[in-house]
Amino acid sequence: MLSVRHLIDTTSLTADDITQILDTAQSFAEINARKGIKKVPALRGRTIVNLFLEPSTRTRSSFELAEKRLSADTLNMGGSTSSVVKGESLADTIQTIDAMNVDMFVVRARFAGTPQKVTENTDAIVINAGDGKHQHPTQAMLDLFTIREHFGHLDGLKVAIVGDLAHSRVCGSLAPALKTMGAEVTLVAPPTFQVGDPSWYGCSQTNHLDDMIEDMDVVYMLRVQLERMEGAAIPSRREYNRLYGLSLEREARMKPDAIICHPGPMNRGMEIDAEVADCARSRILDQVTAGVATRMAEMYLLLGGEHNGISD
Repeated sequence: MLSVRHLIDTTSLTADDITQILDTAQSFAEINARKGIKKVPALRGRTIVNLFLEPSTRTRSSFELAEKRLSADTLNMGGSTSSVVKGESLADTIQTIDAMNVDMFVVRARFAGTPQKVTENTDAIVINAGDGKHQHPTQAMLDLFTIREHFGHLDGLKVAIVGDLAHSRVCGSLAPALKTMGAEVTLVAPPTFQVGDPSWYGCSQTNHLDDMIEDMDVVYMLRVQLERMEGAAIPSRREYNRLYGLSLEREARMKPDAIICHPGPMNRGMEIDAEVADCARSRILDQVTAGVATRMAEMYLLLGGEHNGISD
């Protein structure tokens, strides 16, 4: 069992927690790879509410598919269909749904801290599916799973997280999780996109991608999040791509066994060239595949599952 009741951030997870999630996800990955039925009765009779107050395609569809494959009952609520748009407070909405005796909330929100607020108004378990610029712990777990699948381990790996650090909840979750698992993380961004205190992440920070790309085992490119910038000055797409984009020339300088990751959706031609996104090093589609298995594992473990009870 995990040491946490809710999955709100990665900083609360121990190395044992992360290992348990990844190991359990491996079992679910084998189920998902079946040619036939990909469903197990692990969460039959459990009710999970997907409360997505911010638009999402990858994360929402991944959670919904994971829930179906675990045989859970689901209730999907979006920002436009919840009573929050009618003026009802978030607390009132959560308490109303909680009165229906649901088991879990999966919460995606524009504002940081919303999933934590949900935990204060329900007895159900809460998973943070991304809150503002704060955290995206389930993304971090699928990233770790993908990296571990390639290298067989995480300890000692050198990982560069490159791009729009200041607006990235992915960075806020992934960097601490990598550090917990013994990886060495370097944050790379232009000055306008850098984090204010890289020591909080336990990482070094630089604005010189070309100086360190040859030493990295993993180059993790972040999407430039134009929708979160609130007027922040950024270079032109062409200039950003020239200085910080992952081009074929930079890809050619990477270690022979190094891999490329990206959380999606991609701005092709800006943070990553189209040819690089589709090259042999790319693990971007593997990350999508890993999202279903890792989210199955997280929900299963948080709702009281045991590792030896996965098989149907």
